[in-house]
Amino acid sequence: MTTPTQKAAAKKAPATTPATKKTAARKSTAPAKLAVKADESPWTKAELAEVRGDLNADRERLRSELNLAEHELHDLMRDAGDGAGNDQADVGSTTFERDHEMSLANNAREMLAQTERALARIEDGTYGVCEIGGEPIGKMRLMAFPRATLCLSCKQREERR
Repeated sequence: MTTPTQKAAAKKAPATTPATKKTAARKSTAPAKLAVKADESPWTKAELAEVRGDLNADRERLRSELNLAEHELHDLMRDAGDGAGNDQADVGSTTFERDHEMSLANNAREMLAQTERALARIEDGTYGVCEIGGEPIGKMRLMAFPRATLCLSCKQREERR
């Protein structure tokens, strides 16, 4: 048996749930507070939109390049049989061209993965944090190279190895 007070409390409980959903919906549309260095100003909506736009344009370009490289590679693989009349120079040239297309496809695939990872990091709010040191990467570095995952000092240390 429920008392009138319990009924009133039960009615109020669902009212708080939609308010929580509204807050969650607002958070997903508002720019996340991203890491910046101590001497930098926070990311503005315009700066973040510029970086996001660059990354989206890169993603489309890379998908197109990857698609083209895979088609050319497919054509090379189809025509790669031991045809009569092919001398060693022809076979070598075909092999070189196929290796070149494979390198282009692998490079485009890796850059596409980095770009998609940067876009995901913007969405989850971890964009701008160095993956090794945990310190802010810096807005200028990210605006120059939006796929950066390491701060300058960690990147230099990595390249010396």
